[in-house]
Amino acid sequence: MSAQDFLVELGTEELPPKTLVSLADAFLAGIEKGLAGAGLTYSAKQVYAAPRRLAVLITALATQQPDRSVNLDGPPRQAAFDADGNPTQAALGFAKKCGVDLSEIDQSGPKLRYSQTILGKPTTSLLPTIVEDSLNDLPIAKRMRWGARKEEFVRPTQWLVMLFGDQVVDCTILAQSAGRHSRGHRFHHPQDVRISSPAGYLSDLRAAHVLADFNERRQIISKRVDELATQQEGTAIVPPSLLDEVAGLVEWPVPLVCSFEERFLEVPQEALITTMQDNQKYFCLLDVDGKLLPRFITVANIESKDPAQIIAGNEKVVRPRLTDAEFFFKQDKKQKLETFNDRLKNVVFQAQLGSVFDKAERVSKLAAYIAPRIGGDAQRAARAGLLSKCDLSSEMVGEFPEMQGIAGYYYAKADGEPEDVALALNEQYMPRGAGAELPTTLTGAAVAIADKLDTLVGIFGIGMLPTGSKDPYALRRAALGILRILIEKKLDLNLVETVKFAVAQFGAKIKPAGLAEQVLDFIFDRLRARYEDEGVDVAVYLSVRALQPASALDFDQRVQAVQAFRKLPQAAALAAVNKRVSNLLSKAEGSIAQTVEPKYFDNANEFSLYSAIQQADHAIQPMAAERQYSESLARLAMLREPVDAFFEAVMVNAEDANVRANRYALLSRLRGLFLGVADISLLG
Repeated sequence: MSAQDFLVELGTEELPPKTLVSLADAFLAGIEKGLAGAGLTYSAKQVYAAPRRLAVLITALATQQPDRSVNLDGPPRQAAFDADGNPTQAALGFAKKCGVDLSEIDQSGPKLRYSQTILGKPTTSLLPTIVEDSLNDLPIAKRMRWGARKEEFVRPTQWLVMLFGDQVVDCTILAQSAGRHSRGHRFHHPQDVRISSPAGYLSDLRAAHVLADFNERRQIISKRVDELATQQEGTAIVPPSLLDEVAGLVEWPVPLVCSFEERFLEVPQEALITTMQDNQKYFCLLDVDGKLLPRFITVANIESKDPAQIIAGNEKVVRPRLTDAEFFFKQDKKQKLETFNDRLKNVVFQAQLGSVFDKAERVSKLAAYIAPRIGGDAQRAARAGLLSKCDLSSEMVGEFPEMQGIAGYYYAKADGEPEDVALALNEQYMPRGAGAELPTTLTGAAVAIADKLDTLVGIFGIGMLPTGSKDPYALRRAALGILRILIEKKLDLNLVETVKFAVAQFGAKIKPAGLAEQVLDFIFDRLRARYEDEGVDVAVYLSVRALQPASALDFDQRVQAVQAFRKLPQAAALAAVNKRVSNLLSKAEGSIAQTVEPKYFDNANEFSLYSAIQQADHAIQPMAAERQYSESLARLAMLREPVDAFFEAVMVNAEDANVRANRYALLSRLRGLFLGVADISLLG
């Protein structure tokens, strides 16, 4: 079958740079879906995206849709005709469904059947609908109309190129009639650009100062920015999202180095970086010590004969923004950080839970409770907690919300606060997302845990539980943050006692009945998803959850031990034995004796198991004290042989009540050894 290359390019006003890649990918996916639905084959595909265009190139697309055979089965013959041979409604309905007369239906088999060969259509007749459907399905949050037109798209459309081989596909989509003329760079080549062929698309536009390939522009920007940064003896900060956005803003990228006055470096560099990146889309430069250099890189969309003019323009634009940051910083420093708490007394955290200042006081007390229990200093944690929300009412954070915590750090340092107290004001928000950085100080860890736990207890205490996708107070993220800090920093904190302390702080503002248990369940339930992501079987999690450890670190150590135990050859058999023992003990009448009496043994295998249990108990006691759970389970795995021998030779439910009770006590001892780590019976 013959094939031709196909090109479609939709020209528009400037597309949203942050969604340019997703729009392009969705455009290609929609066309692929349409081609597959039509049964059209091709050898390769490529999508292109630039500020004023979305394009897809399909290589070696079949010129003709293949013929298709349609076979439809109808009702059985006995249901299709009555006793006199007259067609029933079932037969007539089937013929109507097929769009033919009943005489054209095959009646020779056990069922009525209609067979039809549908001739394939020329590809050119199918492409307009495929392209239009793909454009209609693009993930556009809000479509717009322009002029008096009814058509809607993310931006006003300006032109349409649709070529199949050397021929234009005759159609009109989104108010644009298809042709073979694209448009070049707005300033370098404002004239129309004739596309010679689908394969020549990139080169034709390149000659008109347009790089249509998004990835090519991205690579050019990245490489040139690195080169310029090296020339300035610095390193560029190039967040992937910013690189994507800048690549979506320019058709002909020309990176240039600009500068600003060194006096601005007295302002916290995070504020300067934030405003330059977020508002101006600049790449900032750092020296070898990670300090901000008074230079930045802008990416122009034009190759100017006088680049100094572009540089001067960008320097002029950025100066007022840096001046604002400088002004806010100096204004805030006119007063002590602690005085900002007065403003927070009038800022509501949550209507039923009081002000932000009320929260800061609770966090202070809770952090002071937590700190010594994780090896930190209670007084410093209390101080950090009291100052934790102060910068929220500062001028700096009011203008740059991203500076919360960071501004507090600089103001605390200026006030002479201890380093860990200052760091804690920023570390309280850590981790800021999945896999993000954790607090580096114990003071910061205490405040971070206290802040998150206070929010969890307070919001749960007024009944505002997260439901489905709705979690306005980010309670799931708070719980995961607490777990990550405790587990990854190996902090052994009793969460049961800590949550009870947090509940008591709210007094009559919340309903305390059952609240601590509810919050603890919510926190430990988050571990299930964490372990599933790590490839840990849910049964392992449940085996530890059954014991309800109070410490997240202890919980994790047990899970890791059980996960290692499952790989041992004895694991499956011992899990099955534990399940059997658990069932037996649950059916035992009366209370089970705490001690085993060897005098009631009447089988050598009982003596063997009893001896093995005593030896194992003696061996794992020091391991248990040191929480060497993996070593404990590895030692207990050695019980498999005496356990198997016991169950093969001994009837647990003996007729003699004393013997039976003694055997139950023996099995209880056995099960108790494993329950020192986890409920192994749940692994079976």
